[in-house]
Amino acid sequence: MAAIETGRVCVKTRGRNAGKYCIITGLIDDNYVTITGPKALNNIKTKKCNIDHLALTDKKLKIKDKADEKDIEEALESADLTETFKQGLKL
Repeated sequence: MAAIETGRVCVKTRGRNAGKYCIITGLIDDNYVTITGPKALNNIKTKKCNIDHLALTDKKLKIKDKADEKDIEEALESADLTETFKQGLKL
């Protein structure tokens, strides 16, 4: 099973961004993390998110804790996930 950790690729399961991919950028506590889309790719800005609203994937990016969106975009490009993030899932 995938772990909740910085760099983990997830899918939002609830809210207006349901079906979109996001990245965990930091851990807040046992129930919340910070995520980003990044905004330039799929319109998910950096924000706090309940972990119950995320479906974890087996993919993980090598990013530092609280990385900025530019670093995340570069990591997505090197992992060949940019188009996947732009398209999202069809729910």
